[in-house]
Amino acid sequence: MTLEEKINTDLKAAMKSKDKVALRGIRAIKSAILLANTDGSGKELDEATGIKIVQKLIKQRQDSLDIYEKQGREDLAVVEREEIEILQGYLPEQMDTEELEAVLKEIITQTGASSMKDMGKVMGMASAKLAGKADGKTISTTVKKLLSGA
Repeated sequence: MTLEEKINTDLKAAMKSKDKVALRGIRAIKSAILLANTDGSGKELDEATGIKIVQKLIKQRQDSLDIYEKQGREDLAVVEREEIEILQGYLPEQMDTEELEAVLKEIITQTGASSMKDMGKVMGMASAKLAGKADGKTISTTVKKLLSGA
């Protein structure tokens, strides 16, 4: 089942059960997919692009959540937390810290990276290899830690 099919199925189920939280999150994904499909590139939406779209939506909501929490707007923060939870259900299972470090150490060895100057090479390979399995901020933080400690 493709991401689009899963979204459509889940949207119908959320409508039938009158789950307003799920409807908000699913409609956001459906809207973003529709925009991607009609962007004029003529490309078919593949699984990797779908994952990137969902990750982007989650990041937007996390940024908003940070702002709302700093401003003491718990009413708006709750909405963002709910949507993040719904959106995360459409991502592949995320790697834990130990798995991520193991993969990144392997990439560092493959690229011959030895200092922070090589971070770009490592991030390029890591982002491609770990797409959807870990978010970019976590990858970046771990790479910095490994390269500065190496």
